[in-house]
Amino acid sequence: MLTVDHLSKRLPGGKLLLRDINFSVGEGEFVAILGLSGTGKTILLRCINRLTTPDGGEIVLTDNGTPLNITQSNASEIKEVRRRIGMIFQSFNLVKRRSVIENVLIGKLGRISMVRSLMRRFEDDDIEMAHRALNRVGISDLADRRAGTLSGGEQQRVAIARSIVQDPCLLLADEPVANLDPTTAEVVMEHLRSISVDNGISALAVLHQPELARKYATRVLGVRDGVIVYDGDAGLSDDDFETIYGSNDA
Repeated sequence: MLTVDHLSKRLPGGKLLLRDINFSVGEGEFVAILGLSGTGKTILLRCINRLTTPDGGEIVLTDNGTPLNITQSNASEIKEVRRRIGMIFQSFNLVKRRSVIENVLIGKLGRISMVRSLMRRFEDDDIEMAHRALNRVGISDLADRRAGTLSGGEQQRVAIARSIVQDPCLLLADEPVANLDPTTAEVVMEHLRSISVDNGISALAVLHQPELARKYATRVLGVRDGVIVYDGDAGLSDDDFETIYGSNDA
Protein backbone atom coordinates (compact mmCIF):
# COMPACT_ATOMS: atom_id res chain seq x y z
CA MET A 1 0.00 0.00 0.00
CA LEU A 2 1.17 3.51 -0.84
CA THR A 3 0.29 6.54 1.28
CA VAL A 4 1.15 10.11 0.30
CA ASP A 5 0.54 12.90 2.85
CA HIS A 6 0.90 16.66 2.28
CA LEU A 7 3.54 16.19 -0.42
CA SER A 8 5.08 19.30 -1.96
CA LYS A 9 7.81 19.98 -4.51
CA ARG A 10 9.31 23.31 -5.59
CA LEU A 11 11.62 24.44 -8.35
CA PRO A 12 14.90 26.04 -7.18
CA GLY A 13 13.33 29.46 -7.87
CA GLY A 14 10.48 28.71 -5.51
CA LYS A 15 7.66 27.85 -7.92
CA LEU A 16 5.43 25.07 -6.56
CA LEU A 17 5.22 22.02 -8.81
CA LEU A 18 3.19 19.94 -6.33
CA ARG A 19 1.08 21.41 -3.54
CA ASP A 20 -0.35 19.50 -0.57
CA ILE A 21 -0.78 16.17 -2.39
CA ASN A 22 -2.73 13.57 -0.38
CA PHE A 23 -3.87 10.11 -1.50
CA SER A 24 -3.40 6.40 -0.93
CA VAL A 25 -3.33 3.38 -3.23
CA GLY A 26 -4.39 0.00 -1.88
CA GLU A 27 -3.09 -3.42 -2.82
CA GLY A 28 -4.36 -4.47 -6.24
CA GLU A 29 -5.60 -0.96 -7.04
CA PHE A 30 -4.72 0.37 -10.50
CA VAL A 31 -4.89 4.16 -10.40
CA ALA A 32 -4.58 6.38 -13.47
CA ILE A 33 -3.23 9.93 -13.15
CA LEU A 34 -4.75 12.36 -15.65
CA GLY A 35 -4.13 16.03 -16.38
CA LEU A 36 -2.75 18.49 -18.88
CA SER A 37 0.94 18.47 -19.76
CA GLY A 38 3.10 20.23 -17.19
CA THR A 39 0.68 19.84 -14.29
CA GLY A 40 3.02 17.75 -12.11
CA LYS A 41 2.04 14.17 -12.97
CA THR A 42 5.52 12.91 -13.85
CA ILE A 43 7.24 14.81 -11.02
CA LEU A 44 4.84 13.07 -8.63
CA LEU A 45 6.05 9.65 -9.79
CA ARG A 46 9.66 10.82 -9.56
CA CYS A 47 9.11 11.89 -5.95
CA ILE A 48 7.58 8.52 -5.07
CA ASN A 49 10.53 6.65 -6.60
CA ARG A 50 13.00 9.17 -5.11
CA LEU A 51 14.38 10.06 -8.50
CA THR A 52 13.82 13.56 -7.13
CA THR A 53 13.53 14.65 -3.50
CA PRO A 54 10.27 16.18 -2.23
CA ASP A 55 10.44 19.46 -0.31
CA GLY A 56 7.73 18.53 2.16
CA GLY A 57 5.29 15.85 3.21
CA GLU A 58 5.60 12.11 3.61
CA ILE A 59 5.51 9.06 1.35
CA VAL A 60 5.13 5.64 3.00
CA LEU A 61 5.18 2.29 1.20
CA THR A 62 3.89 -0.69 3.17
CA ASP A 63 5.06 -4.13 2.03
CA ASN A 64 3.82 -7.25 3.87
CA GLY A 65 2.83 -5.13 6.84
CA THR A 66 6.21 -3.39 7.08
CA PRO A 67 6.13 0.39 6.44
CA LEU A 68 9.00 2.06 4.60
CA ASN A 69 9.19 5.85 4.83
CA ILE A 70 10.42 6.82 1.38
CA THR A 71 10.85 10.51 2.16
CA GLN A 72 13.10 9.79 5.14
CA SER A 73 15.23 7.16 3.40
CA ASN A 74 18.91 8.01 3.24
CA ALA A 75 21.19 7.36 0.28
CA SER A 76 21.99 3.79 1.34
CA GLU A 77 18.28 2.99 1.82
CA ILE A 78 17.21 4.25 -1.60
CA LYS A 79 18.28 0.96 -3.20
CA GLU A 80 15.79 -0.87 -0.98
CA VAL A 81 13.09 1.62 -1.94
CA ARG A 82 13.68 1.08 -5.65
CA ARG A 83 13.87 -2.69 -5.24
CA ARG A 84 10.26 -2.62 -4.09
CA ILE A 85 9.08 -0.29 -6.86
CA GLY A 86 8.75 -1.38 -10.49
CA MET A 87 9.08 1.45 -13.01
CA ILE A 88 7.71 1.43 -16.55
CA PHE A 89 9.01 4.28 -18.72
CA GLN A 90 7.68 5.78 -21.93
CA SER A 91 11.06 5.09 -23.57
CA PHE A 92 11.17 1.42 -22.36
CA ASN A 93 14.70 1.72 -20.84
CA LEU A 94 15.97 -1.53 -22.31
CA VAL A 95 19.56 -2.48 -23.14
CA LYS A 96 19.00 -2.66 -26.88
CA ARG A 97 22.07 -4.77 -27.70
CA ARG A 98 21.11 -7.44 -25.14
CA SER A 99 18.62 -10.25 -25.64
CA VAL A 100 15.06 -10.03 -24.39
CA ILE A 101 15.66 -12.62 -21.65
CA GLU A 102 18.75 -10.74 -20.45
CA ASN A 103 16.73 -7.54 -20.20
CA VAL A 104 14.03 -9.27 -18.18
CA LEU A 105 16.61 -10.72 -15.80
CA ILE A 106 17.83 -7.20 -15.02
CA GLY A 107 14.74 -7.04 -12.82
CA LYS A 108 16.42 -9.54 -10.48
CA LEU A 109 19.59 -7.51 -9.91
CA GLY A 110 18.23 -5.79 -6.81
CA ARG A 111 17.48 -9.14 -5.17
CA ILE A 112 20.76 -11.02 -5.66
CA SER A 113 24.21 -10.67 -4.11
CA MET A 114 26.65 -8.01 -5.27
CA VAL A 115 29.01 -10.65 -6.70
CA ARG A 116 26.26 -12.34 -8.72
CA SER A 117 24.97 -8.95 -9.80
CA LEU A 118 28.37 -7.81 -11.10
CA MET A 119 28.92 -11.11 -12.93
CA ARG A 120 25.31 -11.27 -14.22
CA ARG A 121 25.05 -14.80 -12.79
CA PHE A 122 21.48 -15.99 -12.38
CA GLU A 123 20.10 -19.17 -10.84
CA ASP A 124 17.97 -21.56 -12.89
CA ASP A 125 14.94 -20.44 -10.85
CA ASP A 126 15.58 -16.83 -11.88
CA ILE A 127 15.76 -17.78 -15.55
CA GLU A 128 12.59 -19.86 -15.28
CA MET A 129 10.82 -16.91 -13.63
CA ALA A 130 11.92 -14.64 -16.48
CA HIS A 131 10.52 -17.05 -19.07
CA ARG A 132 7.22 -17.23 -17.15
CA ALA A 133 7.05 -13.44 -17.13
CA LEU A 134 7.57 -13.32 -20.89
CA ASN A 135 4.88 -15.93 -21.36
CA ARG A 136 2.49 -13.89 -19.25
CA VAL A 137 2.86 -10.87 -21.52
CA GLY A 138 2.62 -13.02 -24.64
CA ILE A 139 6.15 -12.78 -26.04
CA SER A 140 7.83 -15.99 -24.85
CA ASP A 141 8.87 -16.69 -28.44
CA LEU A 142 11.05 -13.55 -28.45
CA ALA A 143 13.28 -14.53 -25.52
CA ASP A 144 16.46 -14.83 -27.59
CA ARG A 145 15.85 -11.84 -29.86
CA ARG A 146 17.95 -8.71 -29.43
CA ALA A 147 15.78 -6.10 -27.70
CA GLY A 148 16.66 -3.39 -30.21
CA THR A 149 15.02 -5.35 -33.06
CA LEU A 150 11.57 -5.39 -31.44
CA SER A 151 8.60 -3.14 -32.12
CA GLY A 152 7.63 -0.49 -29.58
CA GLY A 153 4.80 -2.59 -28.20
CA GLU A 154 7.03 -5.62 -27.85
CA GLN A 155 9.70 -3.58 -26.09
CA GLN A 156 7.17 -2.24 -23.60
CA ARG A 157 6.01 -5.77 -22.85
CA VAL A 158 9.65 -6.72 -22.18
CA ALA A 159 9.76 -3.82 -19.71
CA ILE A 160 6.60 -5.11 -18.03
CA ALA A 161 8.07 -8.62 -17.80
CA ARG A 162 11.18 -7.10 -16.21
CA SER A 163 8.98 -5.50 -13.55
CA ILE A 164 7.18 -8.80 -12.90
CA VAL A 165 10.53 -10.51 -12.23
CA GLN A 166 11.47 -7.68 -9.86
CA ASP A 167 8.50 -8.74 -7.66
CA PRO A 168 7.58 -5.19 -6.57
CA CYS A 169 4.82 -4.12 -4.20
CA LEU A 170 4.31 -0.88 -6.16
CA LEU A 171 4.28 -0.32 -9.93
CA LEU A 172 4.77 3.14 -11.44
CA ALA A 173 4.15 3.71 -15.15
CA ASP A 174 5.00 7.06 -16.75
CA GLU A 175 3.05 7.43 -20.00
CA PRO A 176 3.57 3.73 -20.82
CA VAL A 177 1.59 3.83 -24.08
CA ALA A 178 2.42 7.32 -25.35
CA ASN A 179 4.42 6.07 -28.35
CA LEU A 180 2.19 3.12 -29.24
CA ASP A 181 -0.61 2.70 -31.76
CA PRO A 182 -4.13 2.35 -30.27
CA THR A 183 -4.35 -1.43 -30.64
CA THR A 184 -0.95 -2.04 -29.06
CA ALA A 185 -1.74 0.48 -26.32
CA GLU A 186 -4.80 -1.56 -25.36
CA VAL A 187 -2.68 -4.73 -25.13
CA VAL A 188 -0.12 -3.03 -22.88
CA MET A 189 -2.81 -1.51 -20.65
CA GLU A 190 -4.49 -4.89 -20.26
CA HIS A 191 -1.20 -6.42 -19.10
CA LEU A 192 -0.54 -3.59 -16.64
CA ARG A 193 -4.00 -3.82 -15.15
CA SER A 194 -3.96 -7.61 -14.81
CA ILE A 195 -0.54 -7.62 -13.15
CA SER A 196 -1.72 -5.02 -10.64
CA VAL A 197 -5.14 -6.49 -9.86
CA ASP A 198 -4.27 -10.20 -10.06
CA ASN A 199 -1.01 -9.92 -8.08
CA GLY A 200 -2.25 -7.44 -5.49
CA ILE A 201 0.29 -4.80 -6.56
CA SER A 202 -0.48 -1.12 -5.98
CA ALA A 203 -0.11 0.73 -9.29
CA LEU A 204 -0.01 4.32 -10.55
CA ALA A 205 -0.01 5.12 -14.27
CA VAL A 206 0.34 8.58 -15.81
CA LEU A 207 -1.83 8.66 -18.94
CA HIS A 208 -2.75 11.19 -21.61
CA GLN A 209 -5.66 9.08 -22.89
CA PRO A 210 -8.74 9.49 -20.67
CA GLU A 211 -10.52 6.73 -22.58
CA LEU A 212 -7.85 4.23 -21.48
CA ALA A 213 -8.19 5.38 -17.89
CA ARG A 214 -11.94 4.84 -18.04
CA LYS A 215 -11.53 1.36 -19.48
CA TYR A 216 -8.65 -0.02 -17.41
CA ALA A 217 -8.19 1.97 -14.19
CA THR A 218 -9.97 1.14 -10.96
CA ARG A 219 -9.68 4.80 -9.91
CA VAL A 220 -8.53 8.15 -11.30
CA LEU A 221 -6.50 10.99 -9.81
CA GLY A 222 -6.88 14.29 -11.67
CA VAL A 223 -3.98 16.74 -11.31
CA ARG A 224 -4.24 20.40 -12.28
CA ASP A 225 -1.60 23.04 -11.59
CA GLY A 226 0.16 20.77 -9.10
CA VAL A 227 -2.97 20.02 -7.07
CA ILE A 228 -5.20 16.94 -6.98
CA VAL A 229 -8.58 18.23 -8.13
CA TYR A 230 -10.25 14.84 -8.64
CA ASP A 231 -9.95 11.55 -6.78
CA GLY A 232 -12.65 9.09 -7.62
CA ASP A 233 -14.26 6.57 -9.92
CA ALA A 234 -12.74 5.97 -13.36
CA GLY A 235 -16.14 6.43 -15.02
CA LEU A 236 -15.57 10.15 -15.49
CA SER A 237 -18.53 12.45 -16.17
CA ASP A 238 -18.39 15.60 -18.31
CA ASP A 239 -18.17 17.67 -15.13
CA ASP A 240 -15.23 15.55 -13.96
CA PHE A 241 -13.43 16.14 -17.26
CA GLU A 242 -13.96 19.88 -16.90
CA THR A 243 -12.62 19.78 -13.35
CA ILE A 244 -9.43 18.05 -14.51
CA TYR A 245 -8.81 19.65 -17.90
CA GLY A 246 -10.82 22.88 -17.93
CA SER A 247 -13.81 23.72 -20.08
CA ASN A 248 -11.83 24.15 -23.31
CA ASP A 249 -9.52 21.13 -22.99
CA ALA A 250 -11.73 18.14 -22.15
